[in-house]
Amino acid sequence: MNNTNGLPLTKIGVFYDGNYFYHVSNYYNYVHERKTRISIKGLHEFVRHKVAELEGDGTGFNHCQIVDAHYFRGRLSASEISHKGKQLYYERVFDDILMSEGVTTHYLPLRSNSYGRKSEKGIDVWLALEAFEQVFYKQFDVLVLIASDGDYVPLIRKVNSRGTRVMVLSWDFEYTDDYGNKRATRTSQDLLEEVTYPLAMHEIIDNRVSKDSYVVNNLFVPKTDHYNNKKDYKGDQYDDDRYEEEEEEGDSPAIEVSEDGEYLSSTILSLKEGFGFIAYPPNNLFFHHSEVQNCDYNDLLVGDRVEFRLGKNQSTGQDIAVDVYLQEEDEE
Repeated sequence: MNNTNGLPLTKIGVFYDGNYFYHVSNYYNYVHERKTRISIKGLHEFVRHKVAELEGDGTGFNHCQIVDAHYFRGRLSASEISHKGKQLYYERVFDDILMSEGVTTHYLPLRSNSYGRKSEKGIDVWLALEAFEQVFYKQFDVLVLIASDGDYVPLIRKVNSRGTRVMVLSWDFEYTDDYGNKRATRTSQDLLEEVTYPLAMHEIIDNRVSKDSYVVNNLFVPKTDHYNNKKDYKGDQYDDDRYEEEEEEGDSPAIEVSEDGEYLSSTILSLKEGFGFIAYPPNNLFFHHSEVQNCDYNDLLVGDRVEFRLGKNQSTGQDIAVDVYLQEEDEE
């Protein structure tokens, strides 16, 4: 495809693993010094700049266009979250943001796993099938994956066989949460070895030379933006069941889970910026936002009844709550 100046147009397709993107965005909102979420618009502009830079051959920013973008995730049905405050409204806000940036959304219902909990199943397969079909019919020059899972390696090999370059935006980071537990996220090395353009986003964002550039700063939602205002927007509804998968190649959290694995029930006593406490005499139990399994941490309210398992901070020996689930109303 050529534009009016006779120069070739580089066609880009972007595919989001929504659960992974949410996990990364939470890190920058709660933990990183930026204290704000990633901007969809800014991320798309970043992709166009990097494709123009890496493709070479005189390709400019205006000749690199995202012609297709897709976002995949699992979510609860309307009836299942109808009692969770304004969560349906907050989901619609984010859907509007995706729509405004030309992103097509794909949703699968969360399914009950072997423990009877809601979890995301089949999203990675759906993403891979849709991505390959679009590569075949729309003939992207560059396919961009925002994902970390090694399960996408077969997709990348198929896309490579068609002569389409693949760019993966990856984030690797380690941090210690508010209760001294080590957290780590790692991208599959098998995935990175298959792609044409592996971009270590954490290095680009934190690089002392580029961190204050327009392209990098533009990756983040301004703190005054409606999308980032906690009072107005609480983020997506997700079941973050890939957290353990993303940690496989990094340091394991310094948490020991009770052997019996019994689920306990109590109410939320207080909520802070990214962590909270559950009433559990004689001491209240700390829990981290990443331990919330069947809803967004921001949708929790003081007084909500939750189920959880007991864990232990290996550094301090103190009991903490892990695998926290917001109880459905009919469970009370």
